Order: sequence, then C-alpha cells, then structure tokens
Amino acid sequence: MNPPGVALVVVGLALIVYGFVRTRGPYARLRGLQAQDANVARYEAWRGGIRDDSKTGASVAMAILQRQVRVGAAIGLAGVAAIFVGLLLR
Repeated sequence: MNPPGVALVVVGLALIVYGFVRTRGPYARLRGLQAQDANVARYEAWRGGIRDDSKTGASVAMAILQRQVRVGAAIGLAGVAAIFVGLLLR
C-alpha cells in the first residue's frame, strides 16, 4: 500500500470513530424522547383524549436530535468512503 492509501485508511478510521462518538449521545436522548412520546400517546389513547398534533418542545428537540444523528452518520459514512478509496489506491 502506498502512503496516500494508508493515510486515507487512517483518516477514514478516525472519521468513523468521530462520527460514532458524535452520534451516540443524541441518539440515546432521541430514543428516550421517542419512548416518552409513545407513552404519552398510549396514555391519551387510553384516556380517550384527542392528541394535538401541534409543535411541542419535545417535537422540536426530536427534530434537532435527528439532524445531529444524521450529521454524525454522514461523518461515519464519509469515513467508510475514505477507507474504500484508500484500499483502492494500491
């Protein structure tokens, strides 16, 4: 393997690790908010109330967290692409 290929593999691994670390926190919080939202929906369905579909603080937070998760995943995918290109440079 030539030096640019090795460098791309190393950079790709670093990007995958960085994307994972960046995604882990927001993803855990997003799952928690989604579980709470599902619990509220079950409670309101049991109670017989009509659920309001307007924006809430939790829905805005979920949208922000989803965006952060997508950005972290994109960074990880860029790392995978860098490794792939680095392995092709033989």
